[in-house]
Amino acid sequence: METKQVLNAMKVISWVIFIGLCIKLGAILISSTLSLFVNEEAAKNLYLGLDLSNLYNFSIQYYIMVLSLIVSILAFKAYMFYLVIKIFSKIDFDKPFTLAIAHLISSISYVSLWIGLLAYFATRYSKRLLKKGVVFEHDFGSSEFLFMAGIIFIIALIFKRGVEIQSENELTI
Repeated sequence: METKQVLNAMKVISWVIFIGLCIKLGAILISSTLSLFVNEEAAKNLYLGLDLSNLYNFSIQYYIMVLSLIVSILAFKAYMFYLVIKIFSKIDFDKPFTLAIAHLISSISYVSLWIGLLAYFATRYSKRLLKKGVVFEHDFGSSEFLFMAGIIFIIALIFKRGVEIQSENELTI
């Protein structure tokens, strides 16, 4: 009984995080569009204190590139939690090892890898901009997502092996 309560709590938390990421993504998309086409002052506070006004004043092309990276990373994060929600909706705890769940876990590891690679590229890009004299602070967290991608990939392999063992057991009975 306690396990089901924890899993239900994790499902609710996943939904909350997914909705929060979608709101953050939408807010950044709207405020960045406003900063590009309506009022450049919007670059001072894109979302919860994210200030890219120095970058906007330096070069609009660099500004658009950094915004594209931020939006891409947020979109991938939201998609990753969408996949987690799909796992909770499809999993049967009497027979948890199915190919659909194994595929979803593999997809989460690949999405996490993409997030890590994009965040690494964004970090390198922001360091390059710092050398050009543009100062802005944003933590992209590339190493965390690359590490998570490795762990989830291992879990996906274990899950695929569980699918094989479960199907072998069904054939022998």
